[in-house]
Amino acid sequence: MTFSPDSSFVAGVHLAENREPRRGGARPSLLILHYTGMSSAAKAIDWLACAESGVSCHYVIAEDGRITQLVPEALRAWHAGASHWRSETDINSHSIGIEIQNPGHQHGYPDFPPSQMQAVVSLAKDIVSRHRMAADGVLAHSDVAPGRKIDPGEKFNWALLAKEGLGLWVRPAPVRSDESGLGPGACCGRVARVQQRLADYGYGIEPTGVLDQTTEKVLKAFQSHFRQRRVDGRLDRSTELTLDRLIEAAHRRVAA
Repeated sequence: MTFSPDSSFVAGVHLAENREPRRGGARPSLLILHYTGMSSAAKAIDWLACAESGVSCHYVIAEDGRITQLVPEALRAWHAGASHWRSETDINSHSIGIEIQNPGHQHGYPDFPPSQMQAVVSLAKDIVSRHRMAADGVLAHSDVAPGRKIDPGEKFNWALLAKEGLGLWVRPAPVRSDESGLGPGACCGRVARVQQRLADYGYGIEPTGVLDQTTEKVLKAFQSHFRQRRVDGRLDRSTELTLDRLIEAAHRRVAA
């Protein structure tokens, strides 16, 4: 079986078994970026296409920038798993998933090659434009599944995407070497404020005022995306100021 690709940037199709209609008539409003965590794009495509894997995605982008489509955009792919963003928990029905070939943190985590990043930009711009997605709807897998997933990770060039209008991005506040920040168990109003701001942006977190395991995971996810220099799950001023800048940028975009 085959199908016609949704994007002119697609070099080939390889139909995945795990696909189904989007639930409740949902339309994709989110673009979720992953890394494959496998040794090659060919192996990733074979795995993502077979029924036994229990997963799938819409696109795979190889290191050389070649794009393969596995699931038509009109259908629901199984790429996000248990996840949450804002009030939505069925991320698969509301998103398009791109798997970017990279062996991941467990296997050396190499840089994403320029040719691959350019392909990500080209495909993402096409998808966002056709589906009229908001800039802040371009997210990491780790954003919607903190702790459970850590991809595409701190080496992914979100600033490059932002220059092309993909994703919301702000200049990270400098990291101070003389400040370790608040760690697990910290309990104060500052923690509650940051938890609320993270929830306001979209992360699945409750403002308890305690820096618990959930908060640590969400902080790591936020840092991996927006403050990549140090990803430690601690609440320091750099993380707090970067989050404030991001919230302000989001408010300006809504008001514009």
